[in-house]
Amino acid sequence: MPPNLTGYYRFVSQENMDNYLRALDINVVLRKLVCLLKPDKEIIHTGDHMVIRTITSLRDYVMDFDVGVQFEEDLGPVDGRKCQTTVSWEGDQLMCEQLGEKRNRGWRHWLEGDQLHLRMTAEDEVCVQVFQKVK
Repeated sequence: MPPNLTGYYRFVSQENMDNYLRALDINVVLRKLVCLLKPDKEIIHTGDHMVIRTITSLRDYVMDFDVGVQFEEDLGPVDGRKCQTTVSWEGDQLMCEQLGEKRNRGWRHWLEGDQLHLRMTAEDEVCVQVFQKVK
């Protein structure tokens, strides 16, 4: 049985965000701005349905999906692309595959105690973020 990820998580740390954004062809000005942001995450996890909100002072990004069902994800607010996205469980990790223009694009969420970990990939770059559960 996969874990229930429901909760509100505050940003703790990140590694390699600039190189990850460069792999997505994000311009240098926007990369610098994004690297300064400290996003929070809010996850509502009800059975196979999930809503993941990434909350920043600049703008929010919302993913609303059913686990195991492919959908077209509009990443316009992120990098102007659309992807065919599938989110599924791989053991205790929530895994997202985003098929489109960029090779090896996707992410994984998993819990370690009361910390939420996020590993994002694009091309050959990996960015890792950590969030602390607050409620």
